[in-house]
Amino acid sequence: MVKKVAVFFLMVFVICIGITAFAEEKSPRIVSERPITQISFSSWIQETFRVSPDNRRVAYVIKVGNKQCVVVDGKEEKQYDGIGANTLIFSPDSKRVAYGARLGNNWFVVVDRKEEKQYDDIGQSGPLFSSDSKRVAYGARLGNNWFVVVDRKEEKQYDDIGQGSPLFSPDSKRVAYGARLGNNWFVVVDRKEKKQYDDIAKGTPLFSPDSKQVAYGAREGVTWFVVVDEKEEKQYDDIGQGSPLFSPDSKRVAYTAQVDNKWFVVVDEKEEKQYDGIGVPIFSPDNKRVAYGAREGNKWCVVVDRKEEKHYAGIGVPIFSPDSKRVAYGARVGNNWFVVVDRKEEKQYDGIGQGSPLFSPDSKRVAYGARVGNKWCVVVDRKEEKHYDGIVTKREGSIIFDSAESLHYLALIGKDIYLVEERIK
Repeated sequence: MVKKVAVFFLMVFVICIGITAFAEEKSPRIVSERPITQISFSSWIQETFRVSPDNRRVAYVIKVGNKQCVVVDGKEEKQYDGIGANTLIFSPDSKRVAYGARLGNNWFVVVDRKEEKQYDDIGQSGPLFSSDSKRVAYGARLGNNWFVVVDRKEEKQYDDIGQGSPLFSPDSKRVAYGARLGNNWFVVVDRKEKKQYDDIAKGTPLFSPDSKQVAYGAREGVTWFVVVDEKEEKQYDDIGQGSPLFSPDSKRVAYTAQVDNKWFVVVDEKEEKQYDGIGVPIFSPDNKRVAYGAREGNKWCVVVDRKEEKHYAGIGVPIFSPDSKRVAYGARVGNNWFVVVDRKEEKQYDGIGQGSPLFSPDSKRVAYGARVGNKWCVVVDRKEEKHYDGIVTKREGSIIFDSAESLHYLALIGKDIYLVEERIK
């Protein structure tokens, strides 16, 4: 499979759990603080912690003697002999929950507390919801044969299906995944097998935003290349994990590639400057611009429209504003992290939250989580809000703008997770 690109996109946090009691006054911007669950740190399995896409619900797995069970919004579900690692997931509309579970030697998927058919194993990635949250798909094994289950219906059996994770198209109507027969790998789209190769890149295939195109990385011999709608592009020594990527309008494609230990971005089949390391490229919402992180020696910089910005010891993933005019990202100098907005450095902190920063819907405001000592706070327009034991910015957790003047996030006070809602004006 594709080698992992050595990218230094390290943001220093988890859920940032502190034990110090909080004593600050309530920020005048805070409209409400509402507890949604309490975590039993002695029994929870930290890596299973998940936050719903709307950032209002949480779920995780706890140990109960020799058993395990999922806790959703503080309520325990049925106990099982095991819960699959990395299988716990919320639906895109945040209303549904699914995961893989084991009783004895049998594995099965649980959706909305209902157990589906038992198998010898299920795919490592567990179940996946469609974009409209109505459909569920996952990989399963009986004996030596693997297959995909879509809406409880089993598809054709293969020798392997890679990570065992099928993909729904954005319109929720189509399904694609990688499969192997003998030594040959290929992509299956709507039950139809595509051309066979020596390997298919991890993390692919993927659909275009309009659901009409399918792209993936493939290998023949020692060379890798991107396939877009069955058209093979130029061959390289390697292509980066997470490649390729479509633009929002589905008309453009970008990916990372390697030749002679040098990495670079390919946009619309045109190669950009070579670097020692590279990050996954992103398109702007208007489809016109491209940004990514790049490394020269031990220094990193963000490249926007082929122009390098200031070099730092480390950087986060860059983001475009909704109007495509602005760019922001986290950066590190020494042990200090800070946010860079439109090339301007903001205040330095001990850490910056994962998924930070983000723009408001009108593109005028910037918000992010920041760590000050053993406390965390949300920073909006350079102003620090109330400090908490933690700001939840892990496993889909984020700060979410509900409008240009309001936002919400999850914060930790002791063992309690609170839903915090703020109004900026």
